[in-house]
Amino acid sequence: MLLLAMDTATPAVTVALHDGDSVVAESSQVDARRHGELLLPAVDRVLKEAGSALDAVTGLVVGVGPGPYTGLRVGLVTAATFASALGVPVHGLCTLDGLAHASGIQEPFAVATDARRKEVYWARYDDFRTRVTDASVDRPADIAEELAGLPVVGAGAALYPEAFPDARKPEHQSAAALAALAAEKLAAGAEGFLDPLPMYLRRPDAQVPKNYKVVTPK
Repeated sequence: MLLLAMDTATPAVTVALHDGDSVVAESSQVDARRHGELLLPAVDRVLKEAGSALDAVTGLVVGVGPGPYTGLRVGLVTAATFASALGVPVHGLCTLDGLAHASGIQEPFAVATDARRKEVYWARYDDFRTRVTDASVDRPADIAEELAGLPVVGAGAALYPEAFPDARKPEHQSAAALAALAAEKLAAGAEGFLDPLPMYLRRPDAQVPKNYKVVTPK
């Protein structure tokens, strides 16, 4: 097994290679505006560090979000393209599950990432492997009472300490954790994967203009 994992649903452009037992190489850069520029060089860097070629990859793992429209699509399209070219499967995982897995927390907690617009993407977990709610998007103040007393992992917790006073690491997504979670699921029978389609949770910021102004002669 050689899994190539990637996630661009958050400001972290993160890639990792996992051999079924452990992560053999990884790369992460935090830059919310350069997903398209950074992802392929990161893939190349990880493969070189591991001494592997792309055609040795047996499966792709990709974070499906939730996340902003443009950045999220970069990782999904890249993973789908590699999978098609190599003739290997692509496994989708919720981005929040990667952060949860990286935390290693064994008690109830939540994950919250920055959704912009003064909102967070979030979900609750019984432990680092077990999500117990669907991913949602809300204002921190609206869910502060529901999550009161729980540790909260992720950049959303760091951004809104008044709503999430028990902020925990990691703050940013890690493809290494996503790959490790995928390897566990594959070893257990490949259950729990999502279709590699974007999880947006809300409409994109860009809208089709209304009432076009006519500029051509009648």
